[in-house]
Amino acid sequence: MFTGIDEVDWASMRHAYGSAEDVPLLLEGLASADAAERETALDGMYGAVHHQGNVYDSTLACVPFLFALAVREEVPDRAGIVDLLVSIGGEEPAGDGGPDDGPTDDYATGGDATDGVEPDRLRVRARAAVRAKAEVFAGLTADPDPAVRRAAAGAAVRFLEQPGRVLSLLRMRLADERDERVLLALIEGLGRFARRHPAHAGAAVELLAAHSAPPHGPGLRLAALGQLAGCAPERLPAELVPTVLRLLRERARLRPVLPDEPDGPDTDTLVGRLRRLRPSDEEGSQLLRTLHTALDDRIADRTALLTGQLSCPDPVDRCHAVWMAPGLFRTWRADYSEPIALIGAQLAGEDDRLRDAALFVLAELHELAAPAADALHELVTGRPEVRIRRWGSGAPTLGEAVKALARTGDPRAVPVLAEVLAGGVVPDDLGYQIPHLGPVAAPLAPALRERLAQLPLGTPDLHERAAPLLRALAALRDAEALPAVLRLATGLPADLRLRDSLLASAVRTLGALGRPAREAAPVLRGLLDGACGVAAADALWAVEGDADAVLPVLLRELTGGGTHGGPRAAAEALGRMGPAARACVPGLRELTRSGDLWERTAAAQALWRITGEPDAAADVLRAAWRENEYTRVPIAALAAELGPAAEPLHDLLRAELSTRRRHRATSGGHSGNDLHEDELLLRSCREALEGDNSPVA
Repeated sequence: MFTGIDEVDWASMRHAYGSAEDVPLLLEGLASADAAERETALDGMYGAVHHQGNVYDSTLACVPFLFALAVREEVPDRAGIVDLLVSIGGEEPAGDGGPDDGPTDDYATGGDATDGVEPDRLRVRARAAVRAKAEVFAGLTADPDPAVRRAAAGAAVRFLEQPGRVLSLLRMRLADERDERVLLALIEGLGRFARRHPAHAGAAVELLAAHSAPPHGPGLRLAALGQLAGCAPERLPAELVPTVLRLLRERARLRPVLPDEPDGPDTDTLVGRLRRLRPSDEEGSQLLRTLHTALDDRIADRTALLTGQLSCPDPVDRCHAVWMAPGLFRTWRADYSEPIALIGAQLAGEDDRLRDAALFVLAELHELAAPAADALHELVTGRPEVRIRRWGSGAPTLGEAVKALARTGDPRAVPVLAEVLAGGVVPDDLGYQIPHLGPVAAPLAPALRERLAQLPLGTPDLHERAAPLLRALAALRDAEALPAVLRLATGLPADLRLRDSLLASAVRTLGALGRPAREAAPVLRGLLDGACGVAAADALWAVEGDADAVLPVLLRELTGGGTHGGPRAAAEALGRMGPAARACVPGLRELTRSGDLWERTAAAQALWRITGEPDAAADVLRAAWRENEYTRVPIAALAAELGPAAEPLHDLLRAELSTRRRHRATSGGHSGNDLHEDELLLRSCREALEGDNSPVA
């Protein structure tokens, strides 16, 4: 297996963490008789030799040895080695046989470690090296190990160059194979083949259509329907959703009892952690994910499918549906009240895995989780133990159920949070949920300010404990918190970790308190020349309104002469001053020509607020709106603030409201905050267009 390994000059090669001298040990570890040692070696291959999908010279040098391991039947876990080779082989280059789906491995994510020609050249060489040995994958499709056959099926489709040969191989293996998981991989291979070779897709589509109907089993039929949705949607049944739901129920009846714990060694490796995170019914999860992905913008079908899945009698199928839901919600704008209410209904059961999945998803939905608010409230009141979550020896955090309820803005979260604040263990992150509740959270202010006042100022974790409290008190504009905030602003030790960041948070909180915090003015004046100069000037204007004191600081930062906030922060502060900052208009006009998008955007917004005229600001904002979708939320908020005066932007707002895809869905956005920001964008667009009778685009 390792003939010639000592002849390779590994010391002259590199991987993600430096010299590749340790690579021979990793390769030998892949062949170890010990399962934990094999998993650790595979983790090392992904972590260093193929780090985040990157290809190094040492990666190329490994390819012959990986193929040698893959064909030795006495080597355990060879499927993982095949998957690694597939990932190293990478995506189909543009114009070489059509688009490919790219690496399926969980680790094959991220970009090149460095930019330039060399990484691209190495990727091309890696694909050529794997493709040159593609016949090995063809042979492995008949391997005695079903896991190897499963991995090899997709590999053969990706790397064998002769379409006729690939199709014949898939047809033959489908006829001979008896293992359900391998059959599913072969069906997936047919779909990939049809997308990769459109000119030869007809026969593959016919095979898929045949396997989507009786006498084939429900799992195989579901797999075929998912692939047809991606490559030949016209061949799907007219009653797709009822068909899928019927097959799901049939599959659940036939599915054996699934183990609670995944197979494999208990190692603290990335490989091990990903294995433990996989759903208990991984095939079912993949079947549904494939179908949802292929249906894409068929929102009505996908919503109906989710609703049906969430009503399935089998908790595993319902759990799959819960995990499928965020992909739909984050990508497409629609009314999801019914499936969200059904996700909330999963909280009442005794299945811990299902309940945890539902809580995780609901916490990400923010205001969209409102249809599940009753279920969340029932859970946090009926089971107080879910209010706080403890992670091993780490600090306790607020439970997902309380977070989700607070993020909907439901006032019923307030008494729950009050009880948590009064308890013996108070999670530090509680304060971050207060802004979602708005003024109804005012009764929590006394407890929040008391906690802030009692924090010892010299502790290393002061930032983690104080920052959420400051955020909460700023959102509540609690004037009585002034002494506690001033204590923090004036008493921070000079050597405190993240001191400047925490000081800036305290200063912003003083600004949020406004005129009732006037006694803080001397402190803020003393900070104008410090690291928080712009934040201090912004806050000083809010508490005292002394333009003569703050304009020199902001103008200096605006023109690049300062080092305490930068032009963007200065422009934003000037915009909040409005007409009182008219003296800075020339500097702001100059900044609208900055090479930095966010500086241009902030300057244009400030100009509009200060002068009351769109002037050139509207053109800058229109360009920013189109250039970077992350600018849309603040621009729409400005339009809502300006009302009818923002008419030069109204066509953009109308077009946004008519768009079904969420504004960050095409930029790789995948967080709950992206969804929340999209809802904020839509709300601002509607507010800005109130009274505007022009038709939505």
